Amino acid sequence: MGSHTSTNGGPMDIKLHQLARTTPATRQYIQTASKSAAALARELGVAVTTIYKWKHAGRVHDGSHTRQHLHASTSPEQEALIAELRTQLRLSLDDVTEVMNRCSTPRLSRSAIHRCLVRLGVARLPPV
Repeated sequence: MGSHTSTNGGPMDIKLHQLARTTPATRQYIQTASKSAAALARELGVAVTTIYKWKHAGRVHDGSHTRQHLHASTSPEQEALIAELRTQLRLSLDDVTEVMNRCSTPRLSRSAIHRCLVRLGVARLPPV
């Protein structure tokens, strides 16, 4: 991953994986070049499919690799109850897990409850 210069002269961090064969500048060139896909592929040392991909992409930056829908194992109602148990009753992680698994289905793992507490910002409580 390297640092490139932006059009206004300042540094611009571009996140490229280590095996990236094209940069945003190369992709822009692919999109504007009038050469054939085969000629561009030979010139740039990439596959013809790469040329077609970027020729018709309509963008020059890689898309996000993060999942579109991040799934939490806890429902909003469960999260609210976990937060209340932690903040109002100041229960420990193990105690919250015990209470949740006695009154809630499906059973929640200790790690799922811990992730929820971290997500809600109450994994560490201030001293009393």
